[in-house]
Formats: sequence, C-alpha cells, structure tokens
Amino acid sequence: MVAEPGIDTPPSPIPLWRSAGWLLIDMALVTTMQAIVKAEGETYPAVQLVFLRSLVGFISVAPLMWRYRAKLTNLTNIRGHLTRVGFNSAALTLNFAAFAALPLALVTAIGFTRPLVLLVMAAFMLGESVSRTRYVFTAIGFLGIMIMIRPDTIPWNMGLVAAFGSVFFGSLAVVQTRRLAGENTAVLMLFYTVGLTVVTSIPAAIVWVPVPWSEAPNIILVGVLAQLGQYCWLQAYQKQEARLLAPIGYLSIVFSGFAGWLFFGEIPSPSLCFGAAVVVLTTVLAAPTEQWFKKRKRA
Repeated sequence: MVAEPGIDTPPSPIPLWRSAGWLLIDMALVTTMQAIVKAEGETYPAVQLVFLRSLVGFISVAPLMWRYRAKLTNLTNIRGHLTRVGFNSAALTLNFAAFAALPLALVTAIGFTRPLVLLVMAAFMLGESVSRTRYVFTAIGFLGIMIMIRPDTIPWNMGLVAAFGSVFFGSLAVVQTRRLAGENTAVLMLFYTVGLTVVTSIPAAIVWVPVPWSEAPNIILVGVLAQLGQYCWLQAYQKQEARLLAPIGYLSIVFSGFAGWLFFGEIPSPSLCFGAAVVVLTTVLAAPTEQWFKKRKRA
C-alpha cells in the first residue's frame, strides 16, 4: 500500500537558505502583482480579478497538463487537493478585496499576523515541534505588528475584515500544502490553477465588469506573476517545515513598503518603520537564539 503523502513519507529536508531564497523571490513577484491588483481593484470586483488571474495561469500551464496528465488523473488524495484550493480561493479573494480598500503597506502589515497563526496551526494540526523560544520571538513579532498597524487609530471597516480573513484562510492553505508534501510540485501547481479557475468562475460571472483591451496587459501580467510566484512558494514550503519559514515572511514589509512608495506615493509612518524593525529583528535573531539555548542545554 502506498503511504499517504506528507504523513508517513515526508520529503527529505533541504537547506533552509535554499527554501528562504525561493520565498524571497516569491515575495518580489507577488508584491509587484499586488501593486497591480490595488490599482485595478477600484474598477473590478476582487473575485473577478482572482478568476482572471487564475485563468491566465491556467492558459500558461496548459502544456504542462498534457505532460503530467497521468499523474493528474491518478491522484490519491483528491479531497486534500480540493481543500487546499478552497482555502486558497477564499484567501486570495479576501486579499484582493483588502488591497482595494486599504493601503498596500497596511495590508502587508496585517499579513504579518500569519506566522503567529501558522505557528499555532503547525503545532496542533501538523504536530510540528515548536520551542518556547520560537513562541517568545513570535509574540514579540506580533507586538511589532501591533505597533505598525496601530489598531487604536484605524477605523473598523470591511477592508480590515477581509485582510484578517485572508490571513486565516491563507494559514490553512499553508498547513494543507504541508500535508501534500509528497506530491510533485508541478502537479500541485496545476491542480491549484485549474481548481482556482473553476471555483471562482461562477461568482466572478455574477459580478462581472467588462474589461477593455487596454487593460488586458495588466490582467495578463497579474496572472503570469502569480503563477511564477506560486511555483517559488511551493518550492519553499513543500520541502521545509512551516515553522522555520514563517518568520522569514516578515521581510515582505521591505518589498511592500518600496512598492507603496514607488507606485502610490505611500510614505511609511514612523510607527510602521519602528514596528517593522522589531519584526525584522525577531526574524533574524529567532533561529540563532534557539540554537544557543539548545547548545546550552547539551553542555
């Protein structure tokens, strides 16, 4: 009997720096995509942008579907793949809605709560070992996030609901990806792209706003960047523990801050800069501090 992927036969670990490199490339690609989504979000509904993004991705990977047709038709964990698609569909739609309603840096800052949520999910849902040191540094990072977003000064609106909802469903998607760790990366990407297109097609059709040809290049670019980013993201998370990669996600503030300034003239506030510094420090110091405590116990 073949063991279920990601449970009895976990993939061989790879160096953390390699997974981190894939994740940083993903951040650069996705931040560019998010800037385009923010610009287009005032005109088109979020679910329509998600559908068009996935449709472009579907067209771009169509040749690969023929190449991997045997594996796609012989998947042993259909429910797991569908669950992942469902979580990602909800996360992406809410994320696109948040970018349309809130500043780019603010959405990214709220997204920084994902490592905290993911840390807890990974421990309870995946059984990953999380040290007290990691919990402490993650808590400090969360305080940095509170400094950045300053909840006492932000009026409550649906944009904030969408942003935090995206964090929740996005964390569930990461957990589900880890459960599918034994699957081929290309197969994961193909199933995700096809599933996302199908799932979002009906709600997109209901709220559809006609897209002029002049906007086609931007829509196509969103799909291409998303597809490339998805591949890099899968390469990072499929073969590395979520608890190790989660803190690195904090570095996306550098990308979003630069994009917000470059494309929208958004200048980060002092509180955002200070909070980001706290978060980055916790990211950089977490691993070496954890190793230091381990060596001290062995001595």
